[in-house]
Amino acid sequence: MNPGKILLVEDNPDDVALTIRALKSHNITNDVIVAQDGVQALDYLFGPDGGPGAEELPAVILLDLKLPKVNGMQVLQRIRAAERTRLLPVVILTSSDEERDVIEGYSLGANSYVRKPVDFVEFTEAARQLGLYWLLMNRAPPTPRKL
Repeated sequence: MNPGKILLVEDNPDDVALTIRALKSHNITNDVIVAQDGVQALDYLFGPDGGPGAEELPAVILLDLKLPKVNGMQVLQRIRAAERTRLLPVVILTSSDEERDVIEGYSLGANSYVRKPVDFVEFTEAARQLGLYWLLMNRAPPTPRKL
């Protein structure tokens, strides 16, 4: 699989464990960085206090919407506002099936919106398909060059 990392932004420990287990069960062995809230996600990408963040950006971000401190829509908005991260693939992976969340997510620049299946088998299949598409089939945009 692609050597890129996955940034999983998820506050529910059960969903974190389930997502990692589902990816590994389908031989998607990419490193998974977990941010438990929106602040941790932004700190990882941009560094504390807006300083330099992770040297290597993730290949894909799996973003929950209902997060403590800074919600998923605010995280997405910040990702799309910064030159360094504006082209990063962001998949909203959430339990919300609200039409307004789908519309807002796409309006803010989400690449995909996936509702978390409740059933374990369906969830592992969704994780497999996400991993195969975003890490293997998708051609990621080039990393912005530093001037």
